[in-house]
Amino acid sequence: MAAPGPDPQIRALATNRRARFEYEILDELEFGISLKGTEVKSLRDGSCSLAEAYAYFRNGELFLMNATIPEYKAGNVHNHAPTRERKLLAHKRELALWDKRVKERGVTIVPLTMYFKGSRVKLKLGLAKGKKQYDKRETQKERTDKRDIERAMMRRR
Repeated sequence: MAAPGPDPQIRALATNRRARFEYEILDELEFGISLKGTEVKSLRDGSCSLAEAYAYFRNGELFLMNATIPEYKAGNVHNHAPTRERKLLAHKRELALWDKRVKERGVTIVPLTMYFKGSRVKLKLGLAKGKKQYDKRETQKERTDKRDIERAMMRRR
């Protein structure tokens, strides 16, 4: 029997570390993403950024904006635009539910992680609500306290 752990078929490309600090994540969902061939080749090289990216609804469909996938080095005139709008793929029921929740005040959709799952590129999005400044300080304090406890435990061994 294999040891439990991360799936060997999943290879992370980019994570949005600021998202969990800036937002309270209410729900997470995995989406497919519609890409061009040169984008996939560039992702296989391991370069991608989700720092300024966000998702929005238009005509009942979900799109990813400002995710940076650099141009493929060996590409030609048919290379893609690095920050183009990309369509996200999911079931209609899931999209309708998220569309309804996004219309609530203060709720937005932020990308959390982009990864290969087998040969397909997937994107994990989070339904998020912005944190207040005091919430961010509290999160930072909890993280610092946890780190201090772990250091103390290591010294005692």
